[in-house]
Amino acid sequence: MSRQIALLRGINVGGHNSFPKARQRELAESLGLKDVTVLLQTGNLVFADPGTPPGETARRIEDRIAADLGLTVPVVVRTRDELAAAVAANPFPAAEAEPKSLHLTFLSEVPADTSRLEAIDQAAFAPDRFRLAGRELYLWCPDGIGRSKLAALVSRLPLGVTATARNWNTVTKLLVLAEA
Repeated sequence: MSRQIALLRGINVGGHNSFPKARQRELAESLGLKDVTVLLQTGNLVFADPGTPPGETARRIEDRIAADLGLTVPVVVRTRDELAAAVAANPFPAAEAEPKSLHLTFLSEVPADTSRLEAIDQAAFAPDRFRLAGRELYLWCPDGIGRSKLAALVSRLPLGVTATARNWNTVTKLLVLAEA
């Protein structure tokens, strides 16, 4: 059976949107999702593919979180195959040697307007770099994301879609769980 991965945005960050792992699993199971695994506290759910389109699964999870917890938590869902394709398409393979420096932002859909991203002079932010590829935005910050001016700029740009980022360690662990 194939798997899906739900990525919840902005939970358990800085004391906001508290949503413990055990409760995340309970909520997913209450929606009829099977074989649920929660990776870390930050909202990474891997479960048996219920046969529901990922966008619909995301809406169901968002609605249940709002109803049960009173929280507005955007959710992006990928199938195992979509996650595997995103990992394989990494435009910065050298960054995999230092996985905390590589981040993947998952977008709910392809942004209609990418002109703000395209207007960024990436050379001005070297060695940091990014690349948008469909519904994924790859960001490589060799000196760390916390001090990256490019990361700060890219994260503030309104793309008109739901976006949630994970570091490469988390991305590859999610893929391993989805393949199990």
